[in-house]
Amino acid sequence: MAVWDDLVGQERVAERLIEAARDADAFVTAVGRGEAPPEASRMTHAWLFTGPPGAGRVTTAHAFAAALQCVSPDRALGGVPGCGFCDGCHTALGGTHADITSVAAIGAQILADDMRDTVRKSFTSPANGRWQVILVEDAERLNEKSANAVLKAVEEPAPRTVWMLCAPSLEDVLPTIRSRCRHLTLRTPPVAAVADFLVRRDGIEPQAAEAAARATQGHVERARRLATDPGARERRAAVLKLPLRVDDIGTALKAAQELVDAAAEDAKQVAEEIDTKETEELKAALGAVQGGRMPRGTAGVMKDLEDRQKRRRTRTQRDSLDLALSELTGFYRDVLALQLGSGLALANGEVWDALDRVARASTPERTLRRIEAVLACREALDANVAPLLAVEAMTMALRAG
Repeated sequence: MAVWDDLVGQERVAERLIEAARDADAFVTAVGRGEAPPEASRMTHAWLFTGPPGAGRVTTAHAFAAALQCVSPDRALGGVPGCGFCDGCHTALGGTHADITSVAAIGAQILADDMRDTVRKSFTSPANGRWQVILVEDAERLNEKSANAVLKAVEEPAPRTVWMLCAPSLEDVLPTIRSRCRHLTLRTPPVAAVADFLVRRDGIEPQAAEAAARATQGHVERARRLATDPGARERRAAVLKLPLRVDDIGTALKAAQELVDAAAEDAKQVAEEIDTKETEELKAALGAVQGGRMPRGTAGVMKDLEDRQKRRRTRTQRDSLDLALSELTGFYRDVLALQLGSGLALANGEVWDALDRVARASTPERTLRRIEAVLACREALDANVAPLLAVEAMTMALRAG
């Protein structure tokens, strides 16, 4: 299966990247033969992928990275780079390719320390592959120092280094960085395309796939999780009951506490799965003796790991809350559609009774204020407001309407 098959509803973007990958292949081939590289090329040293959540920014960047490392012999016969089966594609998609480095935010920001080794690596030649690829999954989370480090690397890259930055919008990236990148905008995939993808890739029943795609409004990964994970469906059902639980102050505050507790539990589960493995691997690498005692001089390294894990748990909790707030926004969007008689397809048709009840008990103006309250809560969380305070303020605003 070609690496491009995971790009849902992004046919135009895929076409441009395939053309660029072909030109990149011609460049590497010419250099390998000692020939002058082609003058005209659709390939460049820095790319910026933007688009709404769920559009597949990171998936697209990974597919492009795999295509650049593709070593399939079919390429010489006019085949599309990114076969999905060769060693280059396989290791690139599996996250084990020596010349592909991915950087994601551990906490709320990507710090300069998180980028130091990556920036240094960007100035080296590929070890095994055809290109040195640096993929920044959350470019909008670069802080001032880390963004400046990236800027210096993008300004004067090594001949066969490619930077790929992913962010929600152009405005989320420093103007000095985005001006040096080739920009590609991804769109929200159509519901039908997401449903078809779930059927083909995950073997999900068509009806369940369509319901998940519509409920998540085209967000591919959330649709997959909703269709395959019973726990995700239970959490979503609990969130969609919240608008009916804010009639009085006591239940509104209780609902806020339960929402925050559920997010904290999600973060704890992720930590249990990842932190223990990371800690044991680092201890083994540092030469921990039997009984768990660490060699002298390693306490600082272990403390750095603990700090990174704490930052990741905080971000995981906030991401879980953000997902719940997205579900709430979708709920009130459906309420507004009913109040205005717009005839739009409802994302949450399975809770029709709750939608109808809230719609009849309020007005479009109150519904808009409630949507604004949810969005204000998301902004507060982005500004590092304590989760419980932000969510309590939201539920009280939902109660007031």
